[in-house]
Amino acid sequence: MIIEAFLRWAETAKAESRARAANALGRAYLQSNMPKEERDAAEMAMTYLLDDPSPRVRLALAEAVARSAGAPRNVILSLAEDQPEIAGQIILFSPVFTDADLVDLALRGSDVARVLIASRGQVPRAVCAALAEIGGEAEILCLLENDGALLSQASLKRIAERLGSCSDIRGLLLSRDTLSSEIRHLLMRQVTEALSESMLVQAVIGSSRLQQVTREASESATVAIAGAAQHEQLPDLVEHLRQSGWLTPAFLMHALCSGKVDFFACAITNLSGCDERRVRSIISRGRVYAIRALYESAGLSRDISTIFVEATMIWRESSRRNGAALLEDVSSRLMRKFRLTEQPPAAATQLLDMVEKLANAERRQAARSFAALATLAAA
Repeated sequence: MIIEAFLRWAETAKAESRARAANALGRAYLQSNMPKEERDAAEMAMTYLLDDPSPRVRLALAEAVARSAGAPRNVILSLAEDQPEIAGQIILFSPVFTDADLVDLALRGSDVARVLIASRGQVPRAVCAALAEIGGEAEILCLLENDGALLSQASLKRIAERLGSCSDIRGLLLSRDTLSSEIRHLLMRQVTEALSESMLVQAVIGSSRLQQVTREASESATVAIAGAAQHEQLPDLVEHLRQSGWLTPAFLMHALCSGKVDFFACAITNLSGCDERRVRSIISRGRVYAIRALYESAGLSRDISTIFVEATMIWRESSRRNGAALLEDVSSRLMRKFRLTEQPPAAATQLLDMVEKLANAERRQAARSFAALATLAAA
């Protein structure tokens, strides 16, 4: 009787009156203790209003039920696919949605729907993963700015892979203290590639010189990232670098000479397949032949394994004496042993050249820092 009377009234009532009735009906359904028959009739009436030709009516109904966990599921799901100004409150606030509902809505919905999903008070991991996979820049920016978005490292990596070229997204990613070293390295590579492709940078530096500069800068940045990585992040970072072709002898020597021994040991563990504790024990306390055997099992040739062994021994001595190995000290001692006393093979010569360049770069940086301090003191 109630639903029949409501339907007859709705056929002739003006839109403004129907809107007020829709809002009152929704609030009554959620707040009143109705008998079951009346409750079923009210739900039937709300379902009928989903097809009302006036957006004002559907909006009034959405405003009444958007924030309630007791709202009828079919009403919520239908309103969520209405025009944006009606669906907005439902998508933003309704607690009725399951994770699967939100993922499905993100996959089938518009860009606006995805922005609204990304802006919810809490965005579950599965929903974040879906948005990371298909979202555009606007959706991802909302997601990264939302403290309630439960983003996993896998989702952050996918965002970096897809949209790391966007400076705003890259900045939000790098501002996260928990961002893994693997993702930081990925973003660094994207910045390097963007700079190397810049016509302005190519015109200023020159394409041939630019290639060398970007390679050296990338390697230095990667070593810095490796040195700052937390211990538990090192295996994933090393595997990422191995798959990307970064674990070259030159890069490993750069890491060792720069004192990034935790990373270096993890890299040797990955390349050799030996137990990590045994690798660390050999590097820190093993004899010369044990160290050489370890490095050669990691793929280093005999021509250069001897240089790595000597660098390791120098690092040990410097660490005991100074608490840290100085790159300049390692470089000068390697030069005296291998370059001044004998003619090393070509592979070893290239490795020694790289170590010498590193030491020279460190001296220049130290000179710049000294000059800057002197200028400040004189001011």
